[in-house]
Amino acid sequence: MAQRDQEPMPFFQLLPNLVTIAGMCLGLTAIRFVMAGRFEIAVTLILLAALLDGVDGLIARRLRATSEFGAELDSLSDFLNFGVVPGLLVYRFALGEANSLGWVFVLIYAAAGCLRLARFNVMRAETQGTSRHFTGVPAPAGAMLALLPVFVTLAGFASAPEAPGLVALWLGLVGALMISRIPTFSPKGLRIPRGRIGLMLIGTAIAMGLIFTRFWVLMVLVDLVYIVALIPAIWRSRRNLLR
Repeated sequence: MAQRDQEPMPFFQLLPNLVTIAGMCLGLTAIRFVMAGRFEIAVTLILLAALLDGVDGLIARRLRATSEFGAELDSLSDFLNFGVVPGLLVYRFALGEANSLGWVFVLIYAAAGCLRLARFNVMRAETQGTSRHFTGVPAPAGAMLALLPVFVTLAGFASAPEAPGLVALWLGLVGALMISRIPTFSPKGLRIPRGRIGLMLIGTAIAMGLIFTRFWVLMVLVDLVYIVALIPAIWRSRRNLLR
């Protein structure tokens, strides 16, 4: 057994975990910039961490380097990046001057993120990773929704710090969506009808243009599109949302 533990491991087997660690470092660095009040940089780091969160799993599957260790590492990194950091950022950005009630909603959001990831780990073990649907809003998507007040402010549409009560309630709502029983799609189950490929290409071109001109407007639009896409699932599951 000891001899087996000392056998060298190919670099490609470690690459997905290195990407996950890089994403975790982005989340930790985002906390640093939140503490310094440099919110745009912090949000950008969270978005980059979300990008790496999608890349590490893809790399692991392509290289056939998936492992239980990597799955647990990814889950812990997700809790930091999408459960803790967005809550701290929103608190410092829009709730810091409010009463302690704002912090209570930050705790609710973070706890919901933790519960969401724990349930995902259990379901992944039960289905052996073959499920094509998630239950509840995934942690990265929940983080993007939680950051909507920040996006709206940076885009110049409104000022979230002027409405801390609404921001706190929004955090609580996002937390409820994460631990709800709403069926949301997994990238594995995403299928694009052939008739809509052209529309998707046009949308991609528009998004690329907004990335370099009105990035925060783009992020607001992405959140709004996701919310609209959730409405049918919320309506169908309205009786079982928190069971």
